[in-house]
Amino acid sequence: MLEKYLDVSPEVAKAIKDGKAVVALESTIISHGMPYPRNVETALNCEKIIRDHGAIPATIAILGGRLKVGLSEEEIEYLGKAKDVIKTSRRDIPFIVAKKLDGATTVASTMILAALAGVKIFATGGIGGVHRGAQETFDISADLQELAHTNVAVVCAGAKSILDIGLTLEYLETNGVPVVGYQTDELPAFYTRKSGFGVDYRVDSPLELAEALKAKWDLGLGGGLVVANPIPEAYEMDFDAITSAIHIAVSEAEKAGIKGKESTPFLLAKVKELTGGDSLDSNIELVYNNAKVAAQLAVEFSKF
Repeated sequence: MLEKYLDVSPEVAKAIKDGKAVVALESTIISHGMPYPRNVETALNCEKIIRDHGAIPATIAILGGRLKVGLSEEEIEYLGKAKDVIKTSRRDIPFIVAKKLDGATTVASTMILAALAGVKIFATGGIGGVHRGAQETFDISADLQELAHTNVAVVCAGAKSILDIGLTLEYLETNGVPVVGYQTDELPAFYTRKSGFGVDYRVDSPLELAEALKAKWDLGLGGGLVVANPIPEAYEMDFDAITSAIHIAVSEAEKAGIKGKESTPFLLAKVKELTGGDSLDSNIELVYNNAKVAAQLAVEFSKF
């Protein structure tokens, strides 16, 4: 039945069949997260970093209604240039497929497609979460429910700092999703290594992390795991400067009535503008760092 909808690239399919390390990558970062050509350059570099650390990259998207796990360089280039690619979460998948459209996958939909193909490790920038003011708007990312139900570990630089991080952690706790700090006791906040919030557990090596994942899923404890991997110190932004930029961006979004899936691209673009482009450079470096750690984790996990 899945073959009717799902295309897994030969390289990725062979790696999965042989029990090799595979790392999923999202495509929203290509179509909606960065300008061309930085988006394509970043995506290809992520794939190279994953290969350099012993794993096979599987960039995920929907093209012409086909669920694609493992893209060619030409397909990544297409996503980087195309203007009508739809930002796709769980609710959107059946309609993008039925209408044979192009979709860039978010954290939630990347997790779904990765799980369908049998990929357990996923590297991204930052997860979505509970938006500021959610007590009135109920604006909560579908990423969190996916983490509660789908067996994929997500290596990220914490929750995006445009979010309400405290409420995001509360939501994850309620749904039994472990938030693990990779070589840190504090949850990173995307552009910065600190947030003021702790993590549930700290792990200091890919093996230790793989062992915890193995135990979780062997015990039938379904759902994902957040691996919070701080941005490298050399690339982190000044905490006060980024916090100020975020407050301004959130205020402008509220005034413009921007909500739902349009809010994150707007906020990230506004923060980039307010920081003179520094936030884009930081964003790229933290994604590279997450790709490296995800590959190391996938290699250890593949040994079980």
